[in-house]
Amino acid sequence: MPCKKCENNKYRFGNGNCKYNTLAECEAVHQTYDIVELVIDDDNEAIAIDCISLVTSPAIETPFVHFNDDKNKLTLAKIDEEKRMLVSPALIPYKQIYRYNADTDKHYYVYFTADTVRKAAEAFIKHHNTNNATIQHEYKVTGVSVIETWISEDSKKDKSNIYGYELPKGTWFVSMRIDNDEVWQQIKDGTLKGLSIEGYFVDKVQKMAKVGSMVSDGMDLPLFDNEEEALAVAKEMGCEGVHEHTLDGNTVYMPCADHDIITALKEIFKKKKRKRYLESYTDYPQSASNNAQKAIDFKDKNGSDCGTRVGWTRARQLADRKPISRDTIARIASFTRHKQHKDVPYTEGCGGLMWDAWGGTSMISYAINKLKEIDENKTN
Repeated sequence: MPCKKCENNKYRFGNGNCKYNTLAECEAVHQTYDIVELVIDDDNEAIAIDCISLVTSPAIETPFVHFNDDKNKLTLAKIDEEKRMLVSPALIPYKQIYRYNADTDKHYYVYFTADTVRKAAEAFIKHHNTNNATIQHEYKVTGVSVIETWISEDSKKDKSNIYGYELPKGTWFVSMRIDNDEVWQQIKDGTLKGLSIEGYFVDKVQKMAKVGSMVSDGMDLPLFDNEEEALAVAKEMGCEGVHEHTLDGNTVYMPCADHDIITALKEIFKKKKRKRYLESYTDYPQSASNNAQKAIDFKDKNGSDCGTRVGWTRARQLADRKPISRDTIARIASFTRHKQHKDVPYTEGCGGLMWDAWGGTSMISYAINKLKEIDENKTN
């Protein structure tokens, strides 16, 4: 129910009391947010958690604990040698993490199930990412290593309790050693307060693997091999229920209870273009592919510690002219924040190399303009 103006010039929400001074105040109090489950993309498990960043404001809102031998006596090392270690939760299951997308002006929350948290922790170790660390998600640092990880099995009887934590079962904890003097000083003086993961996750609804599609009333709609996934997509589309079809002798499910509903939705879809979960794009410039291949060739020939696995995966995707989603385009558009380093020669630093790995100026410009085009079409 919307906010309405009352006779006394104040505002009320629905049939509530007339207690808000302005429309903005009423809407702010009753603003609703999408809550999105994030999952690991099976094709990108290696970059589920590409690295861990030390930050001022951790997204999970829980700071880390740092300690040394003299105060905590946590090892058998000499007590006069500072053991540069910290302990922190990396992911807390079902913790709702606030996000804001400036490109779409959208506020929302994301969360991870306990199963996804465990899979992410296992993938982090499996793919040898324990030495990958950044500061404030901006630049890589050396001398920062994850030396231990574990999943809490009991919130009240876990070894994290000795560090002052009492977090839900299924929380992923990490212990890190900090051999970098500058980073350690920032931890001690309180500049860096917690951890934030970097990686590649996808919206569960968007990830759902459809087994095919069928054109119905002029709309290309997905088919699923189980009813639950079809129901979830039906909700995303704005309809109720599912109906069955036969594909290669098997029963499959299409969103919406019947074709009459689909016919009614057809005009709505034309106006709102709510087919984001089906769309991908390959119309980016050839020069972007050339830039990415150039960066890959340099790395293959000369070696490089620049960039993250995410960055180089993106380079390979662009070089091979793979279809990219709206979310990928948004990530590329946001890379413009590194523009000031784009002219650094490959042999003198990471700026120019990683700028080209992400497609260079032509790709960043494409991404910014394409993102506006996609989102404008969604609202027209």
